[in-house]
Amino acid sequence: MNDWPDRRTGDRSERYGQGSASPQPESARAMPHIQRRPAPPQRPTVPPQSQGYDDRYQGGQPGYDSGYNTGQVYGGGAGGGRGGSDSGGGGDAGYVQGRPAPDWRRRIKLGALTLVVVLLVVSVSTYFWADGKLKREVDLAKVIERPEAGDGTNYLIVGSDSREGMSAEEKKRLRTGSAEGKRTDSMMILHDGSNGPTLVSLPRDSQVEIPSFKGSESGKMFQGTGRQVKLNAAYAEDGPELLVRTVEFNTGLRIDHYVEIGFGGFAQIVDAIGGVELDIPKAFKDKKSGADFQAGKQTLNGEQSLAFVRTRYAFAGSDLDRTKNQQKFLAALASQTATPSTILNPFKLYPTMGAGLDTLIVDKDMSLWALGNMFFAMKGVTGGDGTSMNMPISGSANGNLVWDKAKVKQLVQQLKNDEKVTVKGN
Repeated sequence: MNDWPDRRTGDRSERYGQGSASPQPESARAMPHIQRRPAPPQRPTVPPQSQGYDDRYQGGQPGYDSGYNTGQVYGGGAGGGRGGSDSGGGGDAGYVQGRPAPDWRRRIKLGALTLVVVLLVVSVSTYFWADGKLKREVDLAKVIERPEAGDGTNYLIVGSDSREGMSAEEKKRLRTGSAEGKRTDSMMILHDGSNGPTLVSLPRDSQVEIPSFKGSESGKMFQGTGRQVKLNAAYAEDGPELLVRTVEFNTGLRIDHYVEIGFGGFAQIVDAIGGVELDIPKAFKDKKSGADFQAGKQTLNGEQSLAFVRTRYAFAGSDLDRTKNQQKFLAALASQTATPSTILNPFKLYPTMGAGLDTLIVDKDMSLWALGNMFFAMKGVTGGDGTSMNMPISGSANGNLVWDKAKVKQLVQQLKNDEKVTVKGN
């Protein structure tokens, strides 16, 4: 078969590629011309602006590739370079985009969750710390023949002259003396109900009857003999349990919780919050308590506050005027303590709580929740719905203050029914 176009039958295997025997070089053989279509013009490709350096575009000549490796690692990092394609388009533009924008919504949620967890841990820790400091020493289960409970909650708040834990220097500075044991210096009933809080002071010189009772320590029964004494004598005779029993017997009002604080703790609380601002309408002095006050607004420290609430001989009304000052001061103390500057400041909150809880004596059923409610009810006494008063007095006998039985009965009935108090005290 002849493959050549001119159909010549020469022997290819003998002549092609072997040269010629002629001394002249063999002329080039004519090959048939094969016509091909011209390649379409190539459109120059412009690299994306966001891409990094690409050596294919050196010198402004699109499509030029020198083949020189600059050392750049292609296909990695966020700064650009070639993508997975080498089509002349400079790589995948979506792949070489910059670092993704932060998800602020997610960060805010995580931050808020972290804050909630921290606050929860701090709150729980504070609760158990404070709960462990409460001295639950008064057992109201030992009180016999108790009245029926009414609406609302009744607290018996007692300020004692206990010097427990006070140094000789503190006793001298606070003018408390060094008497052994402890006696009640002030007594109040705080009723917390739906018609606003009511604070009723029980003058320590009130004449009351000591009823039959069970000894708080011995458990022995003591029969009532109709013995008439000053109210503070009940505490001196058998402590908080007999005081509660005597108050309930003479008023008919059930006491739900008992709270007591001594001289030292009272002064420490005032100092911990930085003093209590009080408006004193009239100047007065008292050598026994150490009081020496000018009229007008002033901030009392712990020592001055204790002198203020203890003073009785400088007033014409003696114990009745003193109880009014005690109510005024305690309401101011509660109002100025329950403020954001104290509650949100751990450097004030914890010293204040520590000073109070170290010296507070409460009943065995007292919870921190109930104690907090008492505190805010005390603050509300000075509010529009609050009422403060002395127990109604009808006269005196043997130097003791005699309660007005009719008014006391009406007052107790209103408290039991959680009604608005309309009875006026002294």
